[in-house]
Amino acid sequence: MSRDIYLFTRFERFWHWTQAALIFVLLFSGFAIHGSHGYIDFRTAVAVHEIAAYLLITLWVFAIFWHFTTGAWRQYIPTAQNIDRMIRYYVYGIFVGEEHPYRITVERKHNPLQRLAYLGVKLLINPLIWISGLIYLFWGRLQGYLPEAIGLQQVSLAHTLGAFLMLAFVIIHVYLTTTGHTPFEKIRVMITGWETHHDDNVKIDRRG
Repeated sequence: MSRDIYLFTRFERFWHWTQAALIFVLLFSGFAIHGSHGYIDFRTAVAVHEIAAYLLITLWVFAIFWHFTTGAWRQYIPTAQNIDRMIRYYVYGIFVGEEHPYRITVERKHNPLQRLAYLGVKLLINPLIWISGLIYLFWGRLQGYLPEAIGLQQVSLAHTLGAFLMLAFVIIHVYLTTTGHTPFEKIRVMITGWETHHDDNVKIDRRG
């Protein structure tokens, strides 16, 4: 037995897919700048990278405003409640067909591990990418205000590290979208906004 709940609003879906597209553009153009592939030339890669970066910054400004005005920021508050069950599921249960141990609700859209992962992206990966990227972009103006130990090479390495961390997150995130009752169930949810609530899922304390 199952029922559908409206889980993700139009803005959440717009933010998610636009952000995903821009991140892919940034990764593609960024690796072209580093010479990892030759599908586009260096000058074009730099121009595309800068435009996509400014668009993503603008999107994040709106997203931050939306999260705080709607109270959606509470979805990312970390918790250790039932995190052991989530770890066991992803390490073992997912491979033997166990039911997902977390029941999604409108008030609790992310399980404890997701909250930690998304919080890590927002507080570690994103700041690392954007601070290093903006310093690199405006190096000529900012160089005199930075400690002597920080050179352009260190800034570039920090930006590249952030890019690889983001790529790792994207790969894991895409993989986990295939772990629903059907391979494309979670992708469908982010397209339509509707989540199928399977009543046979194991219930855990919703405070988690």
